[in-house]
Amino acid sequence: MRALAIAATGMNAQQTNLEVISNNIANINTTGFKKSRAEFSDLLYQSEKAVGVANRANQSTVPEGANIGLGVQTAAVRTLDKQGELTQTSNELDVAIVGRGYIQVQSPDGNNTLYTRAGALNKDANGNLVTTEGYRIVPNITIPADATEVKISETGTVSVLQGNTATYTDLGQLQISAFVNPAGLKAIGDNLFQETPSSGNPINGVPGDPGYGYLKQGYLEASNVDPVSEITSLISAQRAYEMNSKVITTADEMAQIVSKNLK
Repeated sequence: MRALAIAATGMNAQQTNLEVISNNIANINTTGFKKSRAEFSDLLYQSEKAVGVANRANQSTVPEGANIGLGVQTAAVRTLDKQGELTQTSNELDVAIVGRGYIQVQSPDGNNTLYTRAGALNKDANGNLVTTEGYRIVPNITIPADATEVKISETGTVSVLQGNTATYTDLGQLQISAFVNPAGLKAIGDNLFQETPSSGNPINGVPGDPGYGYLKQGYLEASNVDPVSEITSLISAQRAYEMNSKVITTADEMAQIVSKNLK
């Protein structure tokens, strides 16, 4: 009975949907996190009666055929690149990107550039700007040991006051990268993304330039997960799973009736 297999694909799809929703909820307080959404497509159809062909010779074509769908499949898990709310931290090394773009960081092996929206920056033992996980910012900027104040402008210029001086010294320029299809970036954990053929090559620029966001010092971008929306989606997924389960139960009962009648 095809209904059993079809309902099983529905339950599997809702299981995937539930996993995506649970990951969104788990990261509701993750800095710079972008929520995901499971998207589905129908499977192939089995044709019982072809449409557009003559039922008999020399007769008009059949206006409507009989195509039986074979279920559902997961088409994609899409990342929704929507701006999260800004949270004030008053930490001089925290920066939030307002608008389009990603901060560039160096991979642990030093051979690749990765991308993040989490601007909770810090200094390593040598004064280099790094993420909370220790990934070095690209291009590298080193904060002197005698720096008493750090200033990061909206355009990404990093400057400091040193010792007793009253004049800021520029240390470097933060860059951000944009992508033609940011949804095509691969999430690899630690708030990091990796470019893929689907995302396209990074387009590097200066914060505040046309087509790029700007930086806001002393703020962090919060997760863009909406708790109310996720709870609603959770309830919907649960109901859909229950309905598919009910289809399996009903199909099994019908199969038992047929089996009894054949004995």
